[in-house]
Amino acid sequence: MLLIYGGLFLLLYWRFASIQATGVVKGHELEAEALLQYQRNFVLSADRGRILDRNDNIIAEDTLSYRLVAVIDDSATENPKKPKHVVDIAKTAKALAEFIPTIAEDEIYTKLTNGKDNDRYQVEFGTAGRGISHETKTKIESLDLPGILFFSDKKRYYPNGSFASHLIGFALRETDDEGNSEVVGKMGLELNYDEQLTGTDGSLQYQKDKGNYLLPSSDKIVQEAQDGNDIYLTLDKTIQSFLDDAMSRVNEQYNPQSMVGVVANPKTGEILAMSQRPTFDPDTRIGLETNWLNDVVENTIEPGSTFKAFTVAAAVDSGNWHPNAKYQSGTYKVLKDTIRDHNDGRGWGPITYLQGLQRSSNTAMTNQLDIMGWETYEKYLDAFGFGQKTGIDLPGEATGVINSRYPLEKYTTTFGQGSTVTPIQLIQGLTAIANDGKMMQPYVIDKIVNPNTGEVVLQSKPKEKGQPIKPESAKTVREVLASTVYGEAGNAKRFQIEGYEVAGKTGTAQMPKTNGRPGYDWGKNEFLYSFLGMAPADDPQLIVYISVAKPKLAATEQGSDPVSQVFNSVALNSLKYMNINPSDIAEVQTKNLPDFVGEHTDQVVAGLEGDGLRPIIIGEGGQIVEQYPKANTVLTKDSIIFLKTDGVITLPSFEDWSLRNVLVYKTLSKLPIEIVGEGYVESQSASHGTIIIDNSPIVVKLKTPQEQYTTPPPEEILEAGETETLPQD
Repeated sequence: MLLIYGGLFLLLYWRFASIQATGVVKGHELEAEALLQYQRNFVLSADRGRILDRNDNIIAEDTLSYRLVAVIDDSATENPKKPKHVVDIAKTAKALAEFIPTIAEDEIYTKLTNGKDNDRYQVEFGTAGRGISHETKTKIESLDLPGILFFSDKKRYYPNGSFASHLIGFALRETDDEGNSEVVGKMGLELNYDEQLTGTDGSLQYQKDKGNYLLPSSDKIVQEAQDGNDIYLTLDKTIQSFLDDAMSRVNEQYNPQSMVGVVANPKTGEILAMSQRPTFDPDTRIGLETNWLNDVVENTIEPGSTFKAFTVAAAVDSGNWHPNAKYQSGTYKVLKDTIRDHNDGRGWGPITYLQGLQRSSNTAMTNQLDIMGWETYEKYLDAFGFGQKTGIDLPGEATGVINSRYPLEKYTTTFGQGSTVTPIQLIQGLTAIANDGKMMQPYVIDKIVNPNTGEVVLQSKPKEKGQPIKPESAKTVREVLASTVYGEAGNAKRFQIEGYEVAGKTGTAQMPKTNGRPGYDWGKNEFLYSFLGMAPADDPQLIVYISVAKPKLAATEQGSDPVSQVFNSVALNSLKYMNINPSDIAEVQTKNLPDFVGEHTDQVVAGLEGDGLRPIIIGEGGQIVEQYPKANTVLTKDSIIFLKTDGVITLPSFEDWSLRNVLVYKTLSKLPIEIVGEGYVESQSASHGTIIIDNSPIVVKLKTPQEQYTTPPPEEILEAGETETLPQD
């Protein structure tokens, strides 16, 4: 017995020694098994990068949401009186369907039943069960449905609705076969810059006791999540809102086949706004059934008479423009084909070329081609970038085609028919006319920033694409295009806006048949109507292209009616928002702002006021430590100059300040200013002259020019005998 027990003891000792030495039992590593019992691992979810406008307004960002899960396995319930699984499938399906509109009651019932039949522990509801708001979660929880659980999740959120939706696109959360999920770009910038926007998840590891508390001797191992890069656009939320609002009104009134709108800065090529109709809501994708393309960049059109602006520019720059020479309007023969003016070929008799452009005469352009010659004209079309990609920082850009195989195609190209372009090519070409001959490449990405380090990954800069025409030629063309709006024979009088001179060209283009047959649709409601314009005409600060395809016009309406409603509203509101004063702009823009940093406010203020500028001191005065705008900035009369000094701040009057100026003041002063609304300041909670001594919020309310100058509804009209002074332009 002693030998038997002694042998067993030796075997047991050997086993202990072996386990201690190897740490393995039956192929299982004991240390790993212990870690599974005591070690917890958490994923630290990274945020997808934000998309912002030029003023740091959020266009797209990740936001907290919830994912709904239904536990259907009976084993989840330990106490029958407190069930932890779905007990009544029919009742649960009916209740959930009221709060999840994207999935029907019978579909929920089927998912729950199939999961039960297949012995699944729980079921989810795909995209319908994701992105649930806190409000909806609270309402469902109040029903006390057994087995219904919520897990925190992230959802891509677009706070501005259909704001530039075909440009921005959208991103959705996708789950792979292993249950891993991430937000993935599906369209637009969200897709094109998906790699830049996607972050890298981090992790948290620690050891716990059975109560799930951190063990005292345990170290936490944290690998920080790296959020995706933030993308700052050249878009201006306020100008984009002007464009979207105007296009939505016209779209509802005229029900066109499609619409396109672009606003750009001709000095830099920055795109300030871009929109189209039909559009869609990126949160719900409602409205995305028909067109996934960004029409401004990816679709080509026959531009119609807007193209005459470039024909005239080529003639002027090549010395072939003779505005007072006359030609016979009406018809023009090209071999066996006849080109007609838009009044059924009747024309206006012998008229000057300037009158021909003002009346949008096709035969004026065909005769002009005879004077100029196709080789000369083709050289200018190439210099303006037609038939080539602009190089805008967006994918899928179309090139368009300048058709010149047959003589008829050469002549029809002069008035924008037969050849094709993209709206973004028209914008790029017009920058040369607006910018004294310098053509600027359009772009929408201002910069890309790593939010984890603050590093600027990409910084875009204005890029000159060449000089198709000379500065004096550009000035002449602007004057000629302004005559189409203000000249006695001008057919673009509807595009006049109060207080600003507009230069531009209307367009009426035939549209190819959509039934597969050759030829064009014909009729008042079958054309593509457009306007390519700039303002102020003498030194344009913005250029705008608007097109409306096949609007439903009333008997007394013309195609320029819906186009002008959009252009006039957008151009007027944007110029006011940008603080552009057309009467003084030419004079003031010849003066550069000096560098005032280090100088004393007494001398600087007097000099600025003498130049017709409005200095605003932030602080007590004395030595200037910072200024905005920076040195060498070109200014207009009545522009505000911010001069920052040390000391306590006395609040100025914000009356009639633009949103941009309020944002600049907020940034420099670091005061807790809360901005409500857009446009121009209407009121402020703390009065002018208040010395700021605490962190109490200062509420500044703004209204758009439309809101300020719109007649109030009947119930708000003043009673008889009352008077009110309205703000003046």
